[in-house]
Formats: sequence, C-alpha cells, structure tokens
Amino acid sequence: MAPSAVVPVLTIDGPSGSGKGTISRMVADTLGWRLLDSGALYRAVGYAAGEEGIDLSDVEAVTRCAQTVKIRFQPSADGGETHVIVNGHDATAELRTETAGAAASAIAVIPSVRQALVDLQLGFRKAPGLVADGRDMGTVIFPDAAHKVFLTASAAERAKRRYKQLKDKGLSVTLGVLQREIEARDERDASRAVAPLKPAEGAVVIDTTGMPIDAVVAKVLAVVRP
Repeated sequence: MAPSAVVPVLTIDGPSGSGKGTISRMVADTLGWRLLDSGALYRAVGYAAGEEGIDLSDVEAVTRCAQTVKIRFQPSADGGETHVIVNGHDATAELRTETAGAAASAIAVIPSVRQALVDLQLGFRKAPGLVADGRDMGTVIFPDAAHKVFLTASAAERAKRRYKQLKDKGLSVTLGVLQREIEARDERDASRAVAPLKPAEGAVVIDTTGMPIDAVVAKVLAVVRP
C-alpha cells in the first residue's frame, strides 16, 4: 500500500448546513475513495466509552478509549445516510441521540482526547484516496492535501435546509430561531482561538446557495479531476 504521504486527500470544510456531509459522501462514492466524517468521531468515542462503562470524567480512561476505538464509515447500499461502525457495531442511530451529543461535548474539551482524535483522523489516509469532511480538515488535519474545498451558503439558505431536516423528523422548529442559531454558531466558529473556521490556503470556495446537489458535486469533482 502506498505511504500515507502520497495518498491523495480532498478536504471539504465549511459551516453547518453548507452540505458537507451529503456532498462528501457522493464525491467519495464517485471517486471510490475512503470517507472521513470528522464530526462523527467525538460522538463515536463518547458512545464507545459509554459501552465500556467509562466515567466521562475519567480523563485517562476516556483517552485510552479514544486511542483504541475502531471507527469506520460504511456507505449505505441505497445511497442514503452513511453508516458509522464503532468497534464492529453499527452505531448510526445511537450517534444521533442527545445522549451521544452530550457525551461528545463532555470529551471534546479534553486535550489528550483531541490529540488522540487527530491521530485517528490521520489514520484514515489510506489508498486509493480520502475525502475528509469537517471544519478544520484543510487548515489543521491535512494541510498538505492536494485538493481543498470550502463549501458555504447564506445563513438563510442553511436555516431552510436545517428547518426541512427537522420538520421531516417531526420536530417543532421555527425558521427564524434556526437562522439566528446558525449565525451565532458561525460567529463562534470563526472567532475561536483553536482551529477557527475559515477556508484553507488554496481552497476552492463554492457557494452552494440555490445550487442543486448534482451541480455542487460536479464542481467539487472538477477540483480533483479538472
């Protein structure tokens, strides 16, 4: 197998609601490359720790869990949501829960866990190539990536997408509230001291506002194989 340094990487960064997850999955499927959903990793580690009965305040135990957990992303046979396999178990449904989100938040503040997850993310770089989806893939995790994309969209557009997702799940939400939450999160992400959300140097910025998914996928693929 080729050394990791020569395995091509496409990083797809951007704010919440920009379409990173859907686009990354479709591009990875088209290229036949591996997929890394960095946002799911903290939830997966929190889930694994829970399965092992680890107290999330036990820094050493949680760090060991982060260092040893086996996580892989498995494309859905019908082209739907990517499945997250944690230590051999399909934990996709569990990772959507509020419990998983709370666990992810609790462990994300532990520096040794963050470092373990950097190492874990780097380990996804295997032949034939990797599509890495997140917020700091091109700036922090894979700064040497050959191909970098930054997806964005207006806050109003992203709020509409999120609104539709939540309504489809039967949840009661307000579009105006969602847009304010997205704008506040954008501000936090862009101004944080560690790995602020911004386009990586040399990244191709694609505004997906009003664009159909297929058109966005085509633009991203053109970055990899012009």
